Amino acid sequence: MKLSVIRNACGNAALRMHHARHGSRVVGTLRRCQSVGAAPSRLLARSASASANSGNNAKLADYFGQQSPKRDGGDIDRSLRDVVQTSKEAIVALQRKNPAVQPLLAIIQVGEDDSLLEINKKIAGKVGLNVTQICLAKESEDEIVEEVLKLNEDPRVHGIYLHLPPASLTSRVLDALKPEKDVDGITYLNTGRLVQGDLNKGFVPPVASAVMDLLRKHDSPVEGGRLAIIVAEGPPGVALQCFLERSGMAVLKSHSNTKNLQRQVMEADAVVLLGADPLYIPSTWIKPGAAVIRSEPTLHTDESGMSSKSRLAYLTAAYRIQNVVHSSSRRLQEQQYRPWRLRTLNLQPLTPVPSDIEISRAQTPKAVEQLAEEIGLLPEELEAYGRSKAKVRLSLLDRLRAQPDGRYVLVAGVTPTPLGEGKSTVTIGLVQALSAHLKLNSFACLRQPSQGPTFGVKGGAAGGGYAQVIPMEEFNLHLTGDIHAITAANNLVAAAIDARMLHEATQSDKGLYSRLVPSVNGVRRFSPIQVARLRRLGIDKSDPASLTPQEVSSFVRLDLDPSKITWQRVVDTNDRFLRKITVGQASTEKGQIRETGFDIAVASEIMAILALADGLEDMKQRLARMVVGTSRSGQPVTAEDLGVSGALAVLMKDAIKPTLMQTLEGSPVFVHAGPFANIAHGNSSVLADKLALKLVGRDGFVVTEAGFGADIGMEKFFNIKCRTSGLRPNVVVLIATVRALKMHGGGPHVSAGVPLPREYIDENLTLVKQGCLSNLRKQIEIAHLFGVPVVVALNVFKTDTQPEIELVCQIAKECGASDAVPCHHWAQGGRGAVELAHAVKAASGRANDFQFLYDIEMPIVEKIRTIAQKVYGADDIELSSEAVDKINDYDQQGYGSLPICMAKTHLSLSHMPDKKGAPTGFILPIRDVRASIGAGFIYPLVGTMSTMPGLPTRPCFYDIDLDPLTEEITGLF
Repeated sequence: MKLSVIRNACGNAALRMHHARHGSRVVGTLRRCQSVGAAPSRLLARSASASANSGNNAKLADYFGQQSPKRDGGDIDRSLRDVVQTSKEAIVALQRKNPAVQPLLAIIQVGEDDSLLEINKKIAGKVGLNVTQICLAKESEDEIVEEVLKLNEDPRVHGIYLHLPPASLTSRVLDALKPEKDVDGITYLNTGRLVQGDLNKGFVPPVASAVMDLLRKHDSPVEGGRLAIIVAEGPPGVALQCFLERSGMAVLKSHSNTKNLQRQVMEADAVVLLGADPLYIPSTWIKPGAAVIRSEPTLHTDESGMSSKSRLAYLTAAYRIQNVVHSSSRRLQEQQYRPWRLRTLNLQPLTPVPSDIEISRAQTPKAVEQLAEEIGLLPEELEAYGRSKAKVRLSLLDRLRAQPDGRYVLVAGVTPTPLGEGKSTVTIGLVQALSAHLKLNSFACLRQPSQGPTFGVKGGAAGGGYAQVIPMEEFNLHLTGDIHAITAANNLVAAAIDARMLHEATQSDKGLYSRLVPSVNGVRRFSPIQVARLRRLGIDKSDPASLTPQEVSSFVRLDLDPSKITWQRVVDTNDRFLRKITVGQASTEKGQIRETGFDIAVASEIMAILALADGLEDMKQRLARMVVGTSRSGQPVTAEDLGVSGALAVLMKDAIKPTLMQTLEGSPVFVHAGPFANIAHGNSSVLADKLALKLVGRDGFVVTEAGFGADIGMEKFFNIKCRTSGLRPNVVVLIATVRALKMHGGGPHVSAGVPLPREYIDENLTLVKQGCLSNLRKQIEIAHLFGVPVVVALNVFKTDTQPEIELVCQIAKECGASDAVPCHHWAQGGRGAVELAHAVKAASGRANDFQFLYDIEMPIVEKIRTIAQKVYGADDIELSSEAVDKINDYDQQGYGSLPICMAKTHLSLSHMPDKKGAPTGFILPIRDVRASIGAGFIYPLVGTMSTMPGLPTRPCFYDIDLDPLTEEITGLF
């Protein structure tokens, strides 16, 4: 694309411009738009000359000719002053609400005629807004469309005026122009609004406003009058005709070659001539007393800067500027919080309940753009990935910063069992009940599932039955690529570690320095990330030639100890044979052989960072702080030391945006992040929660879930996530099932693939009671440690009996739950969780005395002991010598004030997976202590923790298949 010139202009005299040749861009001191400048209207009003033979009287509106009465020019001047003053007052009012508002008009034209720029520039200066002009060297449809699309997406531009020949205003050009920025009202949508008389969102064409103003001030009949518009074909003439017809005039639209032109002109009370080419109309054709408003191809300016022949051009420009102000006002109004207009999707549950994927496929989701509009998102805040999912931009947080948060609900569970408890299903069912049935704004915030369990043993995490996220196959497979981005970023760090160790082992200081800081075009300079490393080393120099040999050596040598590298590669597949590997065996690696291994992708520290970051800058800083290993001198080595943290931020720049999806009943869902709940905190992202809390509004609900049982996911949610986010939950929903409680009450062991023992199928009140009084009671107590009310949700299975259900609810209340209700969402959808929704609403309105479990400044050992004793029920902790050494190291390195993220089995409150219920009288062994410095927590290891799952004998992938004709996926559940 070649532009002749772009001129930026502001209404004040402070702008200085530097003109350029064709094909260049001109940059002024005012840079409010990167591709913007201003220009003038070619509109002029004039009557036919009065003569003795014409029969025209003194009222003939010869507005701008030499014979024009002075009062006519004065009327236009008064109109101009009125419009300018109204617009000026409107801008002052807007800027009083938001001082950052600075309306901008962008004009696209062909050639470098500055007359239009000067007129709009003068009016803009009086009003207090900016004008910018884009001059194209030739009439190229592609270039016009390209410029229009750029201006459409520039939030600083509030109005676009296409000052182009009629032939250039093609359908493609008009379709490209956003109607909300079409301040001349020529797009098809805005013209249609004129036809319907709906101007709440559209614009009255400036030329139409100017013409109507003149007609009214010169006593020309409007209601019932007849108007002849003689105009070249084009959208401006169509828009003018529509507006005048809506104003009550009978419009006779003609052209210079129209038959009966003379008759139409002689019947008209007013004649408007538009077009670049002057058209001669004999004065004898003009009806006595009729007004004639005419455009001229050129404008003539006197010493004052505004001649009689250009007054209508100024008036038209003033109305155009007024439209820009209206556009800015509408834009500001759009930026405010908008009430939801959520359309729920009908759900007709079947009996027996079909498979999850059959249910998902039977429902037609709303287009994600429609869902976004229903919940108050702006189009520019959405990045669609296909029809059913989209990324949401973080700019939403800035837009709704002043909006009060909604109510915050955390879903946790009793200690997990192989029988399943259904936290995701309850989360989704509750949101469907709140939004579709109680008509309360509500949002679900879920973790993204790993493909490892999806193809291994679990089969997916989109919920289940009639409470799930759709399309479930998209939810479970790839989604928007966040986990792939994490995998790429993690493995880039791993590659950087091994490459750096190789180069340090095989090169001298001088050789390393010359390659790390090369001469480019004869100039050597440090990159910003290298400058940061120099500062950490205490070297305050910026000239590469000024470093001493000792400083060069310190700079180039990370000196990583191969035995103390803590960073591993990742893959999102359950692959047990990657748990321990040997790298560097090729001859090209020159003997740099070492043992390492793979983790599953969601166990990467980068995933934990994604879940805890509160913005792009915060994520970038956390990525830089990640410790990948220790030097031989005992110093931590970070991703920033490797020089890779900036590249990691680039790989993660899209992953930081939450993904918008929907439930079976059309309720909104954010799917974002999925850190391991064993070694990380096991919660969805802080950003998803923050965005959702703003969107639902003060009386809305955001429901998010914590991984595993309340002793793991919920404790970490409170002590880690809430510390980071500053958010405080209103209520905890604690999930239990009769079958899980039977196991915690002493029921027999369950093996995968083996039929359930009769105790889990037949009624057994004794086991239920024992499970309630042990594990359920303990989990309720854990929530109360943090001062948050608890509602117990009993996820009902078809084998549960009514006495068992009633017993659980009764004991839960006796143990301190605010309420306890049975839930049937799996079989009935939101309707089956309405009772739970009422209970949550009631509990969320009660007093909340939230508190953290421990002071963050407590010693690391005491924080670990506090969790072990108060949450798990241990008598004390036992630290290995290795754990003691690590704690001392972290204290010396300044990491002692980080929160604790316990890494232990999820199958028991203790460290012993087989100990169900609520074990007591045990000592919790801490075999090792590690740190995720970027994520911001210390994680003690209780027992052996696997970060790479393995595939079972018969993985889920045996049942997953694709129909090549329909592309339908089968086997997911």
